[in-house]
Amino acid sequence: MHGYVELVRELKALRKGRGVLAGQIDKRVGPALRSACGITDRDGPVAVRRKVQGRLVELIGRLPDDLGELTRVAFAIGSASRMPLYQDRVRWMADELDRESRTVRRRVDEAVHQLAELIADTAAEGPGDGPGWHTAELRVVVALDLPEVIEQRRVVADADGVRLVDLGPPLSPDVRVLYGGTLVDQHRAVELPAPVPRGEERDFAIGYRLPPDHAVRSYLMTPPRRSCDLFDLRVRFGPDRVPPRVWTVSGADRAYRGEPHPLDQAGEIHVRFRSLFPGLAYGARWDAGCACGR
Repeated sequence: MHGYVELVRELKALRKGRGVLAGQIDKRVGPALRSACGITDRDGPVAVRRKVQGRLVELIGRLPDDLGELTRVAFAIGSASRMPLYQDRVRWMADELDRESRTVRRRVDEAVHQLAELIADTAAEGPGDGPGWHTAELRVVVALDLPEVIEQRRVVADADGVRLVDLGPPLSPDVRVLYGGTLVDQHRAVELPAPVPRGEERDFAIGYRLPPDHAVRSYLMTPPRRSCDLFDLRVRFGPDRVPPRVWTVSGADRAYRGEPHPLDQAGEIHVRFRSLFPGLAYGARWDAGCACGR
C-alpha cells in the first residue's frame, strides 16, 4: 500500500507552479504517485503527464461535487485554470466563489487528503481499468436522420498485454462490432483478438442505432476517461433536421454553450479536436429537438 503521508506530500508538491502542466513533470512526480499512476522508468515526460492527468481526473470524479472543481483548478486541470502559479489559481477560485483565499486553500487541502486516501485504498487495483492504454484516434460519424453512429478507434498500449478496451455504459442495446474485436461485459468493452505489446496500436470499430429517447437531446459530447490524441467528429442532420445554430465545445464542462460553428451545404458539420484532456467535454450542441449524447 502506498504511504498516505508520502502521497499527501507528493500531491501538495505537484499542485505548485503550473501543476500537471509543469515542465519536466517526470522529475516532479514522486515514487508514491509514480506507482499509483502506473509510471515506469521507460516513460518520458509525455507519458508521465498523460498518466498523472488521467489518474487524477479518475480520482477527482469520486470526490464530492463541491471539492471536485476546486481540485481540478488547483492542479491546473482544464482550460479555465491554466494559470502559472498555484496561488494565482487559489485567488481565482476565491473570486469565483466569493470566498477568502485561506478558505479555498483549506478546502483544497481537504481534497488532497481525500485523494491520498482514495489512492491508498485502491492501490491494489492499479491505475485505470486493467493494463494501460490510450486512444490515438477516435473517429465518429453520426447520421441523425437514420439515426446511426459509427465509431472507429485506434488505441495504443501503454503496457504489455493490453486485451480489453473499456467503452463505458452503452448508449444503445443495438451495438455491434464492425471489425477488430468482440463485445464483452454487457457491451461495455471490446476484447481485442490478442494481447497487445507495449507501444503497438490496434484498430476496431463499432456501430449502433440510437434509441428513441436520444431524439430529445441536442448535443453529442465525449468526455474521455483516458487521454485521446485526435477526436474527429462528423454529424449529418438530414434535410428535415437542420438546426438553426450549432456550437462546438472543446475541453470544457458539458454545460458550456461553446463556440458557433457553421453547417456546410449538405447540412453537416466536421470538426477535429486534438490532445483531449480526460474528464472534459468535446463535441457539439445545437438548437433542435434532435440529437444524441456520447
